[in-house]
Amino acid sequence: MKHITITACLLFAVAASAQSDRTFIKSKLAAERHLPFSSAVKAGDTLYVAGTTADPDHLSAGLAPEQEAVDLLDQVKQNIEKAGMTMDDVVSVQVFCTDLSLYQTFNGIYIKYFHGDFPARSFLGVNKLLFGARFEVNAVAVARTKK
Repeated sequence: MKHITITACLLFAVAASAQSDRTFIKSKLAAERHLPFSSAVKAGDTLYVAGTTADPDHLSAGLAPEQEAVDLLDQVKQNIEKAGMTMDDVVSVQVFCTDLSLYQTFNGIYIKYFHGDFPARSFLGVNKLLFGARFEVNAVAVARTKK
C-alpha cells in the first residue's frame, strides 16, 4: 500500500509540474465574448495559436480581402507577442481560405509579417468559415534559444 501511495504522489507531482509550464492566452476579443477556448497555449518553448479570423465586427463591416488578412495577422501577432515571442519564432502556419483565387492577395500581406526565412505553411481551400471570414489562420511558434 505504501508503494501505491508513493507512486500516486510522484504521478501527481509530475502532472502538476507539466501543468505549471503552460500559459493560457486569451485575446481581448475572446475574453470579451467569453469564448470557450484559449487563443493560444504556450507549453514549454512551444506556442500553439488557435484558429484566428479577422474580428467579426470588422468582417460584418465588409472588409476588403487585404484588410481582412491584415486584421487577422495582427491578431495572430498580438497573441504571439503576449507569449513573449515574435512572428519570426513561428515555424508552421495553416491558412484556410474560402476563395483560392485570393492566394496571391493573402501572400502580399503575409510576407510583411516575417523577416528572413518563412515558416512551413499550408494554404487550404474550404467551403465556409465562421463569421463569413475569407481566411482563418492557426500557427505554431517555438522560442529561439538565446545566444
